[in-house]
Amino acid sequence: MKRNDLLNKASELGGMTILQLAQYLQLRPPTDTLHTKGWLGQAVELFLGAQAGCLPIPDFPDLNIELKTIPLNANGSVAESTYVTTLPLLNVLELSWEQSSCYKKLQTVLWIPVESSKNIPLLQRRIGQPNVWSPNVIQMNILKEDWEMLTEMVLKGQVEKIDGSLGQFLHIRPKAANAKALTKSLDEHANLIQTCPRGFYLRTRLTNQILACT
Repeated sequence: MKRNDLLNKASELGGMTILQLAQYLQLRPPTDTLHTKGWLGQAVELFLGAQAGCLPIPDFPDLNIELKTIPLNANGSVAESTYVTTLPLLNVLELSWEQSSCYKKLQTVLWIPVESSKNIPLLQRRIGQPNVWSPNVIQMNILKEDWEMLTEMVLKGQVEKIDGSLGQFLHIRPKAANAKALTKSLDEHANLIQTCPRGFYLRTRLTNQILACT
């Protein structure tokens, strides 16, 4: 697939409702808002032919393009932070920013906005026109600084001290199906500990900036 082919296909989503997308793909539509985001992301991947699956690489590896659906509130602003990739808690020492999956996924992002206002019935919510974004120099430098600061805390065994307030554009939040899901990390004394999985997320201050400029 060529880049223009992908963008042309993505533009076909503009104006579709969630119900229309489900009918086009012959999928059972979501029945509640709790599962809508995951369903929609997978449906859009299917519609566009994304190839990466669960691998820590861009969704369209041949084009080096990541795909992200992004919910917008009634005012047209981004409703929540955007998941990027998991935070490696044990092998982060082997990574630099340029080698990280976070960096690779943020080189070029195809944003697919979707209505998320509670005033609009779930299946009538519409998908917007796609936006393609690559970070400018300032944005990239801030993302790198955030990543390095957060991963340094992991290296120092301070994973339990990381909270959502840290990072200008990139921050870390728990990433698990439920509170019982645990993974291994190291504490400040290099002892193995059990902690909840975490992921890198983009703050709305960046994603609103992105959508306003594209």
